[in-house]
Amino acid sequence: MNKLKYQPKYQMIIQWSDEDDCFLVGFPDFPNQKWRSHGDTYTEALNNGIEALESLIMAYELSGDKLPEPKTVSMVA
Repeated sequence: MNKLKYQPKYQMIIQWSDEDDCFLVGFPDFPNQKWRSHGDTYTEALNNGIEALESLIMAYELSGDKLPEPKTVSMVA
């Protein structure tokens, strides 16, 4: 299983898609990032999502873009 070097506090949404016949992974805290990854099983989607989040954070850092503020449960509710 993938382990992040540090534990960012970003939301990860994993949702089944009948249309795509797989689980889709999204990160709602990141603008314009509806679905970033997928998996045939929930576990595969989770592992792929962790990898995608690491890549997304790395891309932001390399480009010098400021990472979005993670939303907390109280901000969402």
